Amino acid sequence: MAVYKMNIAGCTRELPLCQVDDHLDIAAFIMFGDIEITERAAAELLKIVPEHDIVITAEAKGIPLGYEIARQGCRSYVVARKGLKVYMPDPISVHVKSITTMSRQTLYLGRDDADRMCGKRVLIVDDVISTGESLKAIEELVTKAGGNIVGKAAVLAEGDAADRDDIIFLEKLPVFPK
Repeated sequence: MAVYKMNIAGCTRELPLCQVDDHLDIAAFIMFGDIEITERAAAELLKIVPEHDIVITAEAKGIPLGYEIARQGCRSYVVARKGLKVYMPDPISVHVKSITTMSRQTLYLGRDDADRMCGKRVLIVDDVISTGESLKAIEELVTKAGGNIVGKAAVLAEGDAADRDDIIFLEKLPVFPK
C-alpha cells in the first residue's frame, strides 16, 4: 500500500493513501489508538486556539482530539452524534456530507448538551478539515444551541482547506489527484 510520510506535532507518521474516486486519493489520518499524537496535537493546538469554555467535535474520528483538548484545557466537551440515542432529549440536528463519507448523514445534539453550550465560548475541533462540510454542519449545530463560536481547529487541513483563513491547524495535508 502506498503511504504519505509526514511530521505531525513532532511525530512522524506514514498515512495510507486511500482512493476517494477514480480521480483522487487522500492520505488517511486516523487518531484512534495513537495516544502520542493525540496528546501532542492537543497540546500544540491549545497553544494557538482562542480561550474557550467548551469543545465540540463530530462523532467519531474527532472524539479523541476533542476529549484531549478538553482534558488539557477547559475540561468540558460534547460530541455531535451521527445517530439518535434514547438518552438525547429534544435533539437538534443538521445534515452533512463529507469527503470520507459516501452518503449524506445527520448530526444530532441532545438538548442537555445544547444547553451546556448556550451562551458559552465554543471551540470546534476535528482531526482533519477537508471540504469543510462537517465543519459547516457543526457550526450550524452550535448556532442552533446558542453557543458563540470562538474558533475552528484541526490537526490537519487537507487540500484547499489549508488556504482558508478561518481555521486553525497544525499541518497541511495534500490531496493526490490521479
